[in-house]
Amino acid sequence: MTWLGVWLVGLGLADLVRGGGERPGAEPLARLVGAVGVVVVALLAGLHGPVDLVVLAAALVPLVLWLRYSQQALMTGTGHLAALASLAVGAGWLVGLSGWSGQPGGVLGRWLAWAELPGAVGDADVGVAVVVVGLLLANLATGNVVVQLVLVAIGAKRPAERARVTLGDEPADQLRGGRLLGPMERVLILGLGLAGQLGAAGLVIAAKGLIRFPELQSKRSERVSVEGVGIDEVTEYFLVGSFVSWLLALGSLVLAG
Repeated sequence: MTWLGVWLVGLGLADLVRGGGERPGAEPLARLVGAVGVVVVALLAGLHGPVDLVVLAAALVPLVLWLRYSQQALMTGTGHLAALASLAVGAGWLVGLSGWSGQPGGVLGRWLAWAELPGAVGDADVGVAVVVVGLLLANLATGNVVVQLVLVAIGAKRPAERARVTLGDEPADQLRGGRLLGPMERVLILGLGLAGQLGAAGLVIAAKGLIRFPELQSKRSERVSVEGVGIDEVTEYFLVGSFVSWLLALGSLVLAG
């Protein structure tokens, strides 16, 4: 699983650079940062054997394809399947081949032993630490991109190019905080799950619905609309986005376990 963690670090850094798809002009820089991130973390973790280098170099292909097709989907509304397939294939391929990974250690292993970090963090080996860091980074901007791809695919959110020429509000304009709350929520669920507090993670999920419901109800008018957008559209946007976000967080817990 160490290969997957290294790849996720590069992926998460790349998506942070392009602002979760908000800065399309930053895609070239995102590719560079993602590739450098993979190389640096692999070397720090002591993964410099021939097989490690070949597999991680090949893993840059799905990373670049993800950046290209996900940006295309967010801008034009096309390429969703190619983007999600590159993400799934890249992750699945690295997990499937993880048995051939070299023994992680290197500078990062020596630092972990020297730092004597407290609790479960201090007891984790290099491979687990890299996977956890990779999952945390991926749950930030990369998670937001996945959620937006699904919303654009089902028509709950307009692609950027269509939004520029289409008049009227859309659900995303009414629930702007979701782009910040989503990453915070996923990281919190992942952290609580890793700490063994699955019940508390469930409370986070329940609390989001309870908090959002009064907000939607307060904006409902006699025509059952929310500031120019149908209440059904906003509810669909909220529910689909939330469930995709929760699935990403819970899937990360499975991989980290």
